[in-house]
Amino acid sequence: MNKAERTRKFIIEKSASIINRKGMAGTSLSDIMEATKLAKGGIYGNFESKDEICVASFLYLTEKLADQLNRAVLRGGTAKEKFLNLLDAYTEIQNTEGGCPILNFGVESDDTHPNMKEYVKKAIRSSQKRFFDIISDGIAHHEISATVNPKNFSIKVFAMIEGAILFRRVLESDEQMRIIHEAIKLEFESYLI
Repeated sequence: MNKAERTRKFIIEKSASIINRKGMAGTSLSDIMEATKLAKGGIYGNFESKDEICVASFLYLTEKLADQLNRAVLRGGTAKEKFLNLLDAYTEIQNTEGGCPILNFGVESDDTHPNMKEYVKKAIRSSQKRFFDIISDGIAHHEISATVNPKNFSIKVFAMIEGAILFRRVLESDEQMRIIHEAIKLEFESYLI
């Protein structure tokens, strides 16, 4: 990695949690300069715009999240273990970087940042696919009943988890996350063969 690549990486790592917490519109160049201790020229010598930093930050945060979730799935041998590990990973994540980047960037970009909205769409689909793959594989290996629709169930589970993440942050309580976790777990277990 050359010096320019290291500087870009440094700017992204220092900016990501600020942008995730304060939002794209709420984060100023001054915030980024303060976090990185770089001058304006040092920032814009590596990025064309604040929007480019926002996109890079989103990709950085979602990659970290995906890595954590994928590791949880890989610890499982059966569809049941993989699903429950993934579900637990979502509920155990204490995101110190300002909450779920998919939720935060998604809310802000839906009407105002069409480019970012496309990145968020990909992240949502990828997250839903993680559940879809586990369910589909479980059906194929006769671990899960073929009566469950993998696509519909995956969409529902992901939406419930994201809602619970929002409630956890706004209400500053894990109660609703625990309720959602248990409801998803009970429904999933009802499909096991």
